[in-house]
Order: sequence, then structure tokens, then C-alpha cells
Amino acid sequence: MPRLLISTGEASGDLQGAVLIQALQRQAQARGLKLEIDALGGDQMAAAGARLLGHTVQIGSVGLVEHLPYIVPTLRLQRRVQQQVRSHPPDLTVLIDYVGFNLALGLQLKRLGRPVIYYIAPQEWVWATANTRGVLTVADRILAIFQQEAAYYAQRGGQVTWVGHPMLDVLSPSLNRASARAQLGMDADRLVVALLPASRHQEIRLLWPALCGAAALIQRAHPSAEFWVPLALSQYQQQLEQDMAAQGVRGRVVAGDPRQVIAAADLALAKSGTVNLEIALLGVPQVVIYRVSPLTAWLARRIMGFKIPFMSPVNLVLMEGIVPELLQEAATPTAICEQALALLTPAGRARLTQDYTRFRQALGEPGASDRAAQVILDALPS
Repeated sequence: MPRLLISTGEASGDLQGAVLIQALQRQAQARGLKLEIDALGGDQMAAAGARLLGHTVQIGSVGLVEHLPYIVPTLRLQRRVQQQVRSHPPDLTVLIDYVGFNLALGLQLKRLGRPVIYYIAPQEWVWATANTRGVLTVADRILAIFQQEAAYYAQRGGQVTWVGHPMLDVLSPSLNRASARAQLGMDADRLVVALLPASRHQEIRLLWPALCGAAALIQRAHPSAEFWVPLALSQYQQQLEQDMAAQGVRGRVVAGDPRQVIAAADLALAKSGTVNLEIALLGVPQVVIYRVSPLTAWLARRIMGFKIPFMSPVNLVLMEGIVPELLQEAATPTAICEQALALLTPAGRARLTQDYTRFRQALGEPGASDRAAQVILDALPS
């Protein structure tokens, strides 16, 4: 029985890994093939049928300084996984983003002569760092989800297949504003804003105060507005509720599928990341923000010369600023509120609707996960 290893980190990687596992199982069944799938990821991959070798979602971070507390747990997990790979090497490994961890794992697998496929490779076509060479070294094939990603790696000698974006396979066509509001018990006519500060402690600490402050300002302009916060981790519920109450924000913190809250909303204020793609595909206007610690920002700008055209993946797809981004010092409650109020106008929503149509077309056709699964199964050693 062929054994695959799928390695990723962070909540978005766990989601994409779970979707890929489901596609692999579908495609394997169609071929009369049985698979054994091990994974480094999270609960969603385990629920999809993988045997979890390590939980990487809980040790993810963004930023230089922010990663320091996770160095020791990451190194411990790396040592344990390296021992497992040496004693029981997989027939094929699929790496999903998670660049630092996965490049080290990929190099070990290459030394063992085992094939490696990089699916959802690091966004080197945006960052253009030294990791480009590492990806090309470890990956026998790259399965690209963005056209720019495919072109970037192919121009540098990679064996690349553009499969399209798997998020097109994740969102249910029946998920719309009316049905989502009915299921959530929302007033059909009330202005609803989704607040999405993400799931990491550092993001709650750095992003949530600005989002909560912006909500208070928006509420002054729209007194009947409600603010819904999809709960990523239960440990943050009390803090989020207390902060909204302190600022007089009429809000609810809710568990369950965050996509339902997004679909029901008239506007989303969200951190930069995969969630921006979901918001755009659901047709909801959004303001994107992101912050790292001041020390990380200073090091990135002054020492590393960090500079990118855009941060949000929605803008990166077209290389246009179709959704407003507010990064670091610019992500103030006042600035967020100003952008939000502009998007709540008929003209602002109409413009964004047109841009979202072009964005969706650029993602390719549905079925990306199954196309990726087919390439992976074709690459299994005979």
C-alpha cells in the first residue's frame, strides 16, 4: 500500500491539506488504489483521514521576533520527524507552504532518494528570497495555485504544473447572504460586519485592538450595525467579548464555520491571509490589515530591505490594489473606519464587485484539488 506524507503548518495549511487528502482518497478510489496517509498538520487533516505524526498548527507564527518562542518546539518536532522518516521513509511526500520546516524535511527526503512534490509553494514570486533555490532543490515537481507562481518557478527551471486555486473547491455554492443569515438567526436588513483577527495569540494581541476600535467608530456612523466575530479558539472568547463591551461595540463572538458569518456579512475587516480569498469569493467587501511587532517591522525594513507590492493574496492575484490594505502603522482604527465606510457606499460596493469577478476568473477553474491529486498519484513510484 503506497504511503504518503503530507507536511504543513498553520490553520490555512491544515485546511488545504484536508481538502487535498479528500481529493487523494477520491482519485485513489477511482483507480482502485488504497493509500496510507501520514501528516504533519492539524485537526482538519486528521478528520480527513490522515494519521497525524505531529501537530504543527499550534507552533506557527509570523515575524522574526514572534517566532522565537516556537523555535525549541519546532526543533523538537523536526528531530522526531527526521527519525521517523529515516526509519520509515514515505513513498512520496507533499509539502504545503510552511517553508522553514518543510525545506529542512525536503532536503532529508532528497538525501533518502524519495520523491517530493511542493503544493502551494512559498510565495517566492512575491518575496523573492533565498528560499527560491531551496524550493527548486527539494521539489521534483511544483503544483502551483497561482499563475504568477507557476511562471516564476518555471522560469527558474522548476517542473511546474498550474492546477488552479483549491479555495474554489472549498466554498459551497449554496453559501450566500440570505441562507447564511437565516441559519445564524440574523436580521435580514441589519448592517452586519465580520471581524476576523485570526487565531494566533500574536495576531489577537497586535490586530484585535485596531479592529475593535474601528468597529466602535463604524458603529457611530451606523448605530444599528452589529459586529460578529467567528471564534477561532475558545480561549479568546472572554477577552474579545470584554473588549467589545468596553468600547460599547454591539457584537457577538460565535463558534462554528467562520465562512457562514462571512457570507452573512455586508463587510469584513480581516487580517491578511487565506481568509481574504474566502471573503472575496463570497463577494463580501473587505478591508485588510496586518501588523507585526515594531521590532520585527524595523528589522525587516532597515536590515532586510523588506518591500512587497501587496500583502493580501486577493491583490497579489491580479497585482492590483482591488481591496484596501492597511499595514503596520497605517492600520489605525480611524483609517480602517474610513476605508470601511467607503466600501459600504453603493459606488464602493459596485466597483469591488467588478474587481472580484476578474479576481475569480484569474484563479482558474474548480477542481484544483483533484487535479493536484491526480499529479501526485501519477508520481508514486511504481
